[in-house]
Amino acid sequence: MSNILIIAGKEIREGMRNRWVLATTLLLAMLALTLTFLGSAPTGNVGASRMDVVIVSLSSLTIFLVPLIALLISHDAIVGEVERGTMLLLLAYPVGRSQIVLGKFLGHIAILCFATTCGYGTAALALALMGGATGLEGWLSFISMTASSVLLGAVFVAIGYLVSALSSERSTAGGVTIGIWLFFVLIYDMALLGGLVAAQGRSLPGGLLDFLLLANPTDAYRLLNLGSGGAAALSGMGGLAKNSILTGGVLLAALCAWTGVPLGLASLFFSRRDV
Repeated sequence: MSNILIIAGKEIREGMRNRWVLATTLLLAMLALTLTFLGSAPTGNVGASRMDVVIVSLSSLTIFLVPLIALLISHDAIVGEVERGTMLLLLAYPVGRSQIVLGKFLGHIAILCFATTCGYGTAALALALMGGATGLEGWLSFISMTASSVLLGAVFVAIGYLVSALSSERSTAGGVTIGIWLFFVLIYDMALLGGLVAAQGRSLPGGLLDFLLLANPTDAYRLLNLGSGGAAALSGMGGLAKNSILTGGVLLAALCAWTGVPLGLASLFFSRRDV
């Protein structure tokens, strides 16, 4: 366990030295503040609370930005060190390859957690100062959204590690991860919507739509945060959630599986790789 924590600390120090921590924190904070101030304007017209509007806005921001940040900081975690020759030096110490993967993962998750918590926490502070507090339930929803945003980031960090373990060059890993981001964030939902339109209103086989939603971690995240409460009406996810059997526990389990499986495969392929 000490080896894992040492490697995690190394990744955090490198992130701070490369300004990753500062850059991601400032970026998330600025965008979160912008969405908080601009998104709270129409609440009186739609009858929604400021908190609901902020949760919907930040969830949409998370779906596009957090996976991209996660992939950018993880895609060269293995192949990059192999190319630079530092992996040989790291393996010269009494540390297993699975410990290296897990330590790097914890370090990158710590960076994402810090950036997300501070960035979205800034928006929460601004919301409180603006008088947008809506009671305990609203704040619990905000905290849940923030925590699940970190979990979504963990999913794509793990996917980035899998790509890094399978790639022979950093440039290849970078190109593949951008393609993965485009697929899960944009192309998948467009294809799903196209399929539903092509069905011309015919009902899908039981459980098929739920499976298709679980097959995309960003859709599981979206349904988890926007499928209930005031956010459901604002985002249009309420009708989908009513016709789905997916509970919050199932969606959380799906996100955890999306994290664990790629991370385990990355460790497996890295253990078989020549460095």
